[in-house]
Amino acid sequence: METPRLDRQLPPRIVQPVRSHRCSNRRQRTAELHPTSGWGLDLRTDMDLNLSRRVAVVTGASKGIGLSVTRSLLEEGANVVAVSRKVTPELERLAGPNLRHVSADLMDPAAPGQVISYAVEQFGGLDVLVNNSGGPPPGVTMSRTGFFDSNDEQWRSIFEFNLFSAVRAIRAAVPQMIERGGGSIINISTGMARQPASVNVEYGAAKAGLSNLTKALSEEFGPKGIRINTVSPGAVLTAWWTEEGGAADVIAGMANADRDSVMESIAPQMMGHVTGRLIDPQEVADAVLLLASPRSASTTGFGLPGRRRIPQEFLVPRAEFDRP
Repeated sequence: METPRLDRQLPPRIVQPVRSHRCSNRRQRTAELHPTSGWGLDLRTDMDLNLSRRVAVVTGASKGIGLSVTRSLLEEGANVVAVSRKVTPELERLAGPNLRHVSADLMDPAAPGQVISYAVEQFGGLDVLVNNSGGPPPGVTMSRTGFFDSNDEQWRSIFEFNLFSAVRAIRAAVPQMIERGGGSIINISTGMARQPASVNVEYGAAKAGLSNLTKALSEEFGPKGIRINTVSPGAVLTAWWTEEGGAADVIAGMANADRDSVMESIAPQMMGHVTGRLIDPQEVADAVLLLASPRSASTTGFGLPGRRRIPQEFLVPRAEFDRP
């Protein structure tokens, strides 16, 4: 595989964040996310998370959860290395002196270590690692509705992208964090790691491995000041759902429905979301920032869940039971 292009820097087009602007932006986003909830407060508008000038690496940063995490860290004054294969217009709009972009394929075994080295070179150390890259790797289409939908190579690629890339990033990050006296690692897992279902079996298995890894490493490195936690959301309204041929289209074909109905009502019901809606990426980002913050100094080995049981009748076509 190609070596990541580690020399690219987004053009500095914005100034250092100003707290009053951050508060205004967050309140506006909160109101947009939950216009009828009655909640006008974002936790981060009224609490200093002590993330200013800390150095963070965020993988899968060009869209969805990773983009929201990157934006939120920048608003807190952190220095961020955003990792993705490509730069999206949304990521470009965050350009500024606190942001670097690394174009990398994290399925290349050398890439995670190179990314961490680049962050240290650019900003002098590492305090926060957010292993957000995951889902279907290039060339793999999900959702899958049964065990026989995947061959060995597809299983390997899912594990490379969703588990081994994080293993390698953590292996490179831990020595740097120990040198700084500690740090925080947040692994983005999935509710299926805790409550398996007969859909996307290989993905759930890989993320279960990530959740297990989190628990094990939190025991080993907690005494050295490194906190390691997971956030395991349910269905988040990301490109995995919204892109053409994505999960919404796959489920729409199974349910004989249109994609909008899938995202607005069918998918939340399938996933057992008591809120009746898919999760906004910013909601996940807010949880990630709290775990990244020194405010959570005694939180480690924690898995933040966000999903209920998927009813079988929604997910497995009857034909699946007839397969050998």
